[in-house]
Amino acid sequence: MHDIRLLRDAPDAFDAALARRGLDASSERLVALDERRRALIRELQELQTRRNVASKEIGQIKRTGGDAAALVAEVQAIKERMPELEAEETALGRELDDALSSLPNQLDADVPDGPDETANVELRRWGTPRAFDFAPRAHYELGEMMAAGPVLKAMDFERAARLSGARFVVLAGQMARLERALAQFMLDLHTGTHGFIEVQPPLLVGTDAVYGTGQLPKFAEDLFRTTDDRWLIPTSEVPLTNLVAGEILDEAALPLRLTALTPCFRSEAGSAGRDTRGMLRQHQFSKVEMVSITTAEASRDEQDYMTACAEKVLQLLELPYRVVVLCSGDTGFAAARTHDIEVWVPAQNTYREISSVSNTRDFQARRMKARCRKAGERDTRFVHTLNGSGVAVGRALIALVENHQQADGSIRIPEALRPYLGGAEVVGA
Repeated sequence: MHDIRLLRDAPDAFDAALARRGLDASSERLVALDERRRALIRELQELQTRRNVASKEIGQIKRTGGDAAALVAEVQAIKERMPELEAEETALGRELDDALSSLPNQLDADVPDGPDETANVELRRWGTPRAFDFAPRAHYELGEMMAAGPVLKAMDFERAARLSGARFVVLAGQMARLERALAQFMLDLHTGTHGFIEVQPPLLVGTDAVYGTGQLPKFAEDLFRTTDDRWLIPTSEVPLTNLVAGEILDEAALPLRLTALTPCFRSEAGSAGRDTRGMLRQHQFSKVEMVSITTAEASRDEQDYMTACAEKVLQLLELPYRVVVLCSGDTGFAAARTHDIEVWVPAQNTYREISSVSNTRDFQARRMKARCRKAGERDTRFVHTLNGSGVAVGRALIALVENHQQADGSIRIPEALRPYLGGAEVVGA
């Protein structure tokens, strides 16, 4: 959500920020709405004052036996007029809020300009993609080769489709255990080393929560909604960030770093024909999320810290990756600046996104009314919120299986993950 006061003071700067997103100027329309609403509020206040004064005058006149009919008529007219003005002011306020909430966050000044992902700027790389001495298989080929008992495949897309339709998978046997191990490894790393607090949040949330993090109203079609007006979370960013909605936090307690392992549910609206094979784009997937609530002064450094936390996951899993800063045309709705971490996927011979770490500054906090205050002070200010994948478990499974596959279809296990698999050095052999 945008601060209408800043828009009033610097409309040209606001329109310039929208232009970087490829959007038309909106300040003139928004300021006009705001001025009409404020004029109505002033008129209501003046009518209220006049009604109070007139009511006192009526009492005085009646006590002296005078005729107060004209004042009584005036007060009655005011009483009839005020509900009309209140309804109009409420409608204008709702129209202004809807317009402001449909506009994306302003980008940081150093976000590169560009229309799409082709203009993203690479910051660094880690690791070197492996040179195979055999033709590497895709993760779904390896998963379907691997048996999980006498009936199931380790990755069973056919049975998942019979259960739920396209873009689902059943993991079984060693593959199910490997995904569980990856998730546990990530949680232990973030809580034991990186200072995050583990949370088990609800998977169903109300409309206010999804609005607070910016998925609503613009991206309703990307979500799954229940018949009792709840929403399946697209990421645990939603419940984790909303844990502080409506609160005033002590600045001394910040940053508040939270992590959670949850299923995530996305309709994948608009993705028809993209990544239809395998696990890259699913309606349901697991993710270890990181969320940080901090101050304005600390949020830039916090983004770097959270990016480093996600990178450490991939380093310990011995997975080559690169970090890019997203350009203006590729940065998400709520983000002011985003780092994407892209892991190497041998079967596609390219890097694919496995984590996005975004600084939303006070954009989400305004929607959630989440503030902070220094001890001993009365004034409050909005917190800054950040979120990032730490990392997507299914995509980590894909990357691990493909990068560490062996010629016989087995998977070498990186040393950091072996304790979570009973010390196994290889699975699927």
